[in-house]
Amino acid sequence: MDTKELLKKVRKIEIKTRRLSDHIFGGEYHSTFKGRGMTFSEVRQYQYGDDVRNIDWNVTARYNEPYIKVFEEERELTMMLMVDVSGSEFFGTETQFKNEVVTEIAATLAFSATQNNDKIGLILFSDDVELYIPPKKGRSHVLRIIRELIEFQPKSKQTNVAEALKFLSNVMKKKAIVFVLSDFITDDYKQTLKIASGRHDVTGIRVYDKREEDIPNIGMVQMQDEESGELMLVNTQSKTVRRNYSKYYKERVDYYKDSFTKSGAGTIDCRVDESYVKKLLGYFKRRG
Repeated sequence: MDTKELLKKVRKIEIKTRRLSDHIFGGEYHSTFKGRGMTFSEVRQYQYGDDVRNIDWNVTARYNEPYIKVFEEERELTMMLMVDVSGSEFFGTETQFKNEVVTEIAATLAFSATQNNDKIGLILFSDDVELYIPPKKGRSHVLRIIRELIEFQPKSKQTNVAEALKFLSNVMKKKAIVFVLSDFITDDYKQTLKIASGRHDVTGIRVYDKREEDIPNIGMVQMQDEESGELMLVNTQSKTVRRNYSKYYKERVDYYKDSFTKSGAGTIDCRVDESYVKKLLGYFKRRG
């Protein structure tokens, strides 16, 4: 993709997602993810009913009457976007590929965080962490994130959610709001998710295509595994083949839901032909 075309794409996504975050998500995001910490603001004279644990003994001794510390909610937060860039994300039978929907969701969340004056960071992962952009503030930083989401070429087509979560735990020592965007057609991440959710506010956003749920009966078909690159002839007329595929797919989805629920993390399921706006709003309102 040449630079002109890329900038055009970035601008198009910015216009669409910024409008959404300005009108819809700014307030919802603000009320859902309030500042978690308390920061010291000032001292004032003690009043009846104040918590005696907040008395500032140094100031009290100086003025010979009780003064207490006043704390303010710490508003500044950090959002980490963790985006799966493996081969299966480049799939779509409707109007958009999964990775295009993921880019729009990530951009909407990033602009919502920017409105709140929060920092935003990005982790692109396959079976390894392919790119890490440390959290920063501002529109130009968000545009850089969108640019990477559009044009990044991953080295691997495999997926390893656990590896990405391990990396997150290593680089983010302070509590962050974390969105993991993937189709989650993988497993073996339950334990690392539990550790990450213990420290951070984690939400999994599963983006999927309805055609992935079942293989249609269309005879002998040559298929390519997007992650391994392997070509194979598949007899879609076989009920066993179709049943085994559906079973495999359902097991991955159940694993995702079970893992996130048991670790105390949130989940959003978004099909590519559905409105991610409604899905995000519904989630923010439930949590607000």
